[in-house]
Amino acid sequence: MSEDFEMFEVEELGDNDFTNGVWSERVLVITQDYEIKGYVFMPKIGKRSRVLSDILNGKKRFVAIKDCEISYRQMPNRRTEFHDFVQLNINSIIILRPTCNEE
Repeated sequence: MSEDFEMFEVEELGDNDFTNGVWSERVLVITQDYEIKGYVFMPKIGKRSRVLSDILNGKKRFVAIKDCEISYRQMPNRRTEFHDFVQLNINSIIILRPTCNEE
């Protein structure tokens, strides 16, 4: 794994968690209208460094994002929204990248 990848936080859930078979990664997603920060999940199959590319190149049309903070790019003065869960259409994603908790 490259050193660049290690600087981003990847949350591994505990053994007693029902999601024990998945990795969670904090991401920033930019669409034409929104900037979304939250967590995406992928099964613990294959390489951990391919979590985001597997999401974008997979057969599913939507990506699930948990614990979301949604900002409106076109109206920056509009209040930021917080949601436990959103489904985002893959075709609307302009940028998807790992992020740190500080961002």
